[in-house]
Amino acid sequence: MLQEFEMTDLGLMSYVLGMEVKKNHDGVFICQKKYAREILKKFHMEDCKSTSTPMNQKVKFSKHDGADKVDEGQYRSLIGCLMYLTATRPEIMFAVSLLSRFMHCASEMHLQAAKQIERNVKGMTNYGIKYSHFQNFNLHGYFDSDWAGSVDDMRSTTGYCFSFGSGMFSWCSKKQDVVAQSTAEAEYVAATSAVN
Repeated sequence: MLQEFEMTDLGLMSYVLGMEVKKNHDGVFICQKKYAREILKKFHMEDCKSTSTPMNQKVKFSKHDGADKVDEGQYRSLIGCLMYLTATRPEIMFAVSLLSRFMHCASEMHLQAAKQIERNVKGMTNYGIKYSHFQNFNLHGYFDSDWAGSVDDMRSTTGYCFSFGSGMFSWCSKKQDVVAQSTAEAEYVAATSAVN
């Protein structure tokens, strides 16, 4: 490429688009440690207590929850930052995706849930994805769905992830396009999405 194009060889990639890339004899590890710390600093959460889970699974969120509304610009900025963090942190994908549904009507309840994700990030800034060397690669895929998890429109949420020997290479969490009439239908829609 140096013969064909005018360019500079900067050596092995170590940092690109906010992601740290560490390569050794075991494989490649990617993380966003620096970016995660910048998010915590930007939203004044660098001194918060960490938590082991990104979300309280018993809480149901709604557009009209009766709580006070918050600054939508700040909420959108926080959710946008957390969305970019899901590039190497698939375990927060569901929580971030769920809270992104309320960008136009964010309340104090939604903001507190987003701050819980930040507290989870605080305790796990070194987390990322490791792609190890393998002789035999096996494709593994997992999917699941809830049933009528969205209080506002009774639609279900699909989630899936795929790995090819070691770390995940594809993951998703999104609301289904149709209203499922049963848990079986919600699972079928999730399975179809994962297979596609």
